[in-house]
Amino acid sequence: MATQNPDSRAAEVLQNPDQWKTGDEPMTAAQDAYLHTLAREAGEPVEPDLSKAEASKKIDELQAETGRGGAKKRGGKKTASKKV
Repeated sequence: MATQNPDSRAAEVLQNPDQWKTGDEPMTAAQDAYLHTLAREAGEPVEPDLSKAEASKKIDELQAETGRGGAKKRGGKKTASKKV
């Protein structure tokens, strides 16, 4: 069994969601729960039946809006959470 290089795993995690192999699959239960938490805090509705990639992008958007989450680099773009 081959082990994965931690640096290559980090690159995978930070890859643009539009490039994920499983991005078209339904969002995970964890994404759904966190997305609803963020949406409730932001006072925004959540669209049903989002894909993994769509949910990830919406989570990033709501994290920036609510001040949750840290700075991360994905797909060449750096996003940072808003400080209050």
